[in-house]
Amino acid sequence: MEETAIPAVKIITPTKHGDKRGYFSEVYSQAAFDKAGLLLTFVQDNHSYSAAKGVLRGLHFQTPPFAQDKLVRVARGRILDVAVDIRRSSPTFGQHVAVELSAENWRQLLVPIGFAHAFITLERDVEVLYKTTAPYSAAHDRGVAWDDPAFAIDWPAPPGGPILSDKDRKWPRLKDAPDLFE
Repeated sequence: MEETAIPAVKIITPTKHGDKRGYFSEVYSQAAFDKAGLLLTFVQDNHSYSAAKGVLRGLHFQTPPFAQDKLVRVARGRILDVAVDIRRSSPTFGQHVAVELSAENWRQLLVPIGFAHAFITLERDVEVLYKTTAPYSAAHDRGVAWDDPAFAIDWPAPPGGPILSDKDRKWPRLKDAPDLFE
């Protein structure tokens, strides 16, 4: 497990065993998480596919009682994965961690409750998988603007900007977001 600039966000790189046939990796182990003091119970697995380079998904989070920890990994391609601290009482409030995750580097990012999460694809045909500790709830789904200057995120967007969903174009800036964590 590797620390990041914000200690609550962790980089996890599972061991990969390979030979001429290919490889095997235990990408998640409840026992290993428990041993590391990460007492999380994942209840849902999600899988997203992005056809184009420059697809940006986020910055998303869910409010209690459906707030989610996320364990994010890439099965194909590369992304820049971003976690923004939206805990108002945190000394790192408004700061972010940005980590490249890829099928090649095998890294995973643990994004805890209290963080908004987003990623942008760095190439075509990207598949991202992530586990969550709470199920999706449309009534608790929230976000903040991906391009809020308060975050100073250096998005590697293509000319003309990233490819966004209509929902992700409309999130408020951090200073105007009503439903953050205390």
